Amino acid sequence: MTRFSPRTAPLRRAGGLAATALLLAAGPLTVAAAAPARAADPVFTLGGPAETALHPYAEGGGAPKRSTAGITVTNPADEGYEGGFTLTFDLTGVAGIADVTFDPGPGVECATKGTRSAVCTGDTLAPGLSTVTGLLLGAAKGSEQGASGTIRVTGEARGATTTPHAAPLTPFTPFTTRVTVGGPDLVMRKLPFDHEPTPGQKQQAPITFANRGSRDADGVVLTLRYSRGLDIPQRYSNCAYTTDETWTTARCSVEGAFEAGATYTLAAPLTLEATTRAYRDLFVYGIQEAGTVPRAFSAARSERGSGAVLRAVPLTKALAARGVDLEPGDNEQEAEFRTANTADFVAYGDEASGAAGATVAVRLGFHNDGPAWIGRIRSGGSVAAVDFTVPQGATVTSAPKGCRGVTAEGAYREDRKTPAPRYVCPAPTTVRDGGGLDLSFGLRIDKALIGAAGRVTVRGPGLREAGLPFDPKPGNNTARVVLNGQSGGGPSPSPAPPAKGGPGAGSGKTPSAAPGTSGTGAPSTTGRGGGSLASTGSPAALTASVTAIAALTTGLALFAAARRRRKA
Repeated sequence: MTRFSPRTAPLRRAGGLAATALLLAAGPLTVAAAAPARAADPVFTLGGPAETALHPYAEGGGAPKRSTAGITVTNPADEGYEGGFTLTFDLTGVAGIADVTFDPGPGVECATKGTRSAVCTGDTLAPGLSTVTGLLLGAAKGSEQGASGTIRVTGEARGATTTPHAAPLTPFTPFTTRVTVGGPDLVMRKLPFDHEPTPGQKQQAPITFANRGSRDADGVVLTLRYSRGLDIPQRYSNCAYTTDETWTTARCSVEGAFEAGATYTLAAPLTLEATTRAYRDLFVYGIQEAGTVPRAFSAARSERGSGAVLRAVPLTKALAARGVDLEPGDNEQEAEFRTANTADFVAYGDEASGAAGATVAVRLGFHNDGPAWIGRIRSGGSVAAVDFTVPQGATVTSAPKGCRGVTAEGAYREDRKTPAPRYVCPAPTTVRDGGGLDLSFGLRIDKALIGAAGRVTVRGPGLREAGLPFDPKPGNNTARVVLNGQSGGGPSPSPAPPAKGGPGAGSGKTPSAAPGTSGTGAPSTTGRGGGSLASTGSPAALTASVTAIAALTTGLALFAAARRRRKA
């Protein structure tokens, strides 16, 4: 701490006045230097599919089958753009190969200029990625199988900083897409699973797919994605596996020529198992031609299997190209499973002590004792919520991000700026077995009440959802946060869970929290897990401190009186 001496006060004051004079003298220059430069116009980027396959032209007549390619614009700004824009399509590369029409988005108008070009105009662009128009593509009459060409898209926008008539034009980053007549169409067959298994149940998964396109596929990539409650015990050497909190993904490269018109199945069926932690799970299985899997997939960190090679064998021989159906939407299937299982969500609270005016940190939340993991991976909604009623005599000074204040009755609260008497904190979309939700609140003790208790409840995610349908033990869904509880006498809250993983939601580990301090800088004490509280925070210690201060005050008064008598 820097010491302040009265002798240095004039020097410091003089130094401050001199610095102020210098700042005032340099004021105009400083203001000019600090003036922000005019923000540059955003750089818009055009995008879309790298390549689109077209159904061959139907010589026998009938309505042509069209493919769609969405043209997108990325606006990197946080706000929408309203300066007006123009997109120009160069169609010379697909003349005689594809017929092009447009399906423009809201507020966009498109017009063709013969068969060589087209223009789309609009006034606004939303922030981020948005689809401006869809290209409706059909094979041109007389086009041949395998014929290919490109469409180049350019754009420009008026600057947003001046009036539209005077603004310079800002070019978009251009984009080129390739169009090819014909191609394979890999179609995944839906499997007849038992969708209500029991934990430990195993089912065969004879993956079967067909090529209904107009040409052979040169190798395929089989993608298997299954959520945490499922498992496929086989680990093939031609499959790359990645695992995260929710999913395991296997991408298996299968070599060979997969003929148009033929159907294929795995040489040996997979085994899909509902594990002991299964509850609500998904299994997604899809097929793509090799070389068309997005680069981000192959770049993902993965582990190669050490088992046999996964192979696909013909189920039927190719007869002829039939049922042309180049639709990417049928390359994938998914199965949803509802396993009869349970998960025990256990709430925990905390203890803390401090004098009036002190701020303390308390930790609360819940942990999942399993055996099931719980996830809403289809809807993306929260699986549960922690409902915290603040102890009497305390005010919340800090709450975790995502927690919302409600009224004491649990109703919606318009005022979001002032502290609330009650908080609801949503759990994430998935909670692993052994995971949970760990929260830290800052509480200011406005009035030091002995044993003031707040309530912690883990319940359904809605404001009026009291229970958890998967939890067979509702008795441990509540805990308490106690302030200034009597050491060794009063009841204690449920203990915090042991550290089992990384910090944060789903880990099962309680994050560390710094101790609070009083408004005057005096430290406050915090108890953890229902253990004994520090003696400095007990009522007896507070009484002793008050007594000591009174004795010291009395002694000083007697000393002063004696000194006056000696001078007299």
